Amino acid sequence: MIKVKNILCIGAGYVGGPTMAVMALKCPQYNFHIVDINQSRIDAWNSDNLPIFEPGLEEVVKEARGRNLKFSTDVEQGVKDAEMIFVSVNTPTKTFGLGAGEAADLQYWEKTARMIAEVSESSKIVVEKSTLPVRTAEAMSRILKSNSKDISFEVLSNPEFLAEGTAIQDLLNPDRVLIGSEQTKSGLQACQELVNIYKEWVAAEKVLTANIWSAELSKLVANAFLAQRVSSINSISALCEATEANVEEVSLAIGTDTRIGSKFLKSSVGFGGSCFKKDILNLVYIAQSYGLQEVADYWRQVIIMNDYQQERFVLKMIKNMFNTLAGKKILILGFAFKANTGDTRESPAIYVTKKLLEEHASVIICDPKAIESAKIELKDCKGTIEYEIDPYKAAEECHAIALMTEWSSFKLLDYAKIYKSMVKPAFLFDGRNILDHQEIHKVGFNVYPIGKEALTN
Repeated sequence: MIKVKNILCIGAGYVGGPTMAVMALKCPQYNFHIVDINQSRIDAWNSDNLPIFEPGLEEVVKEARGRNLKFSTDVEQGVKDAEMIFVSVNTPTKTFGLGAGEAADLQYWEKTARMIAEVSESSKIVVEKSTLPVRTAEAMSRILKSNSKDISFEVLSNPEFLAEGTAIQDLLNPDRVLIGSEQTKSGLQACQELVNIYKEWVAAEKVLTANIWSAELSKLVANAFLAQRVSSINSISALCEATEANVEEVSLAIGTDTRIGSKFLKSSVGFGGSCFKKDILNLVYIAQSYGLQEVADYWRQVIIMNDYQQERFVLKMIKNMFNTLAGKKILILGFAFKANTGDTRESPAIYVTKKLLEEHASVIICDPKAIESAKIELKDCKGTIEYEIDPYKAAEECHAIALMTEWSSFKLLDYAKIYKSMVKPAFLFDGRNILDHQEIHKVGFNVYPIGKEALTN
């Protein structure tokens, strides 16, 4: 039986960093060590300028760092010292070979598993924290147990259910914690070690245990269901615009049905982030690999609907700006895929910006946290792109504004002041439906929400 005192996390990204920081905060009797081969990322974690923005994260890190939380690049020593190892490495969608564009790329995961097997000198509990295809734990277990040393490994699945922008609150007060293990005596004992850690601050009834395959699949399915709701309400937003219904009123009407609930019924220009598209495509690939083509086609439609919503947003801009965007200057207000994060992965703003550039528009990007990431996303694009953190300066001489991220600060802007500095007629396309459209229309804007009637002058 493995008794846990020293806990390692391999991978200091959006999942590993916040998760271990909160664990260290709540469990001072354990030692937490986060390792990553990226020296600049580790340097940032050890500084006052953390590598990711997440509300509340800085305070948590500062309280635990130097006490029972440390960051380093010494991966192999970290593996040797730990009794429990969380694997939180990147598992992007494959861009090559069998399953390209759908399956998870597991090369980093496998390299990590082989390294753990090679350098370990004592028995370990290895915890899958990355989002992985169902039955991956079986492969990890085979790799770990193929070592020639007289040591044992137990593999657990502990999928994360974090939402960027609320990750710290999600960790401090989770809806549930899910831990999957092999249903053997040693597997259940390993599971209990992790249960004991979470029970330091999570109510016992919220800590769910399952067989390891159920835990792995639950992560993919949870994201698929959430994304399906977003795509469903976005499909209705198109119908609302055609029939002069109001998507927010429809969302309220169906969201008050307790069988449906109100979460993820907010229509917008589309979902983004590192999880939804990747996990749905992974689910599609798994279904296809088992010969379940109808299941695969059903979930692929969620991605198709999301792509349609982004395309529809751009077509609406072209149609209502006199069928040409050439030579016009358009402000992309918000580039992160959602508020309260600097993450731009799969952001709808990427698609919209590229399409605007293809139409020979000039684009100016404004976001309080994501400008540097936007520069990376758009580095290979041809056309005129500017970057400005001040929204008032950014809007000067623009023909239109496309609001792409629901930052609360955007609600507080003086749109009368912005309107005065823009080329007339001025257009505002609210891709997140967060503004007071009637008031902005009174200022003089032609306002185009999602799933609601346009307000034109």
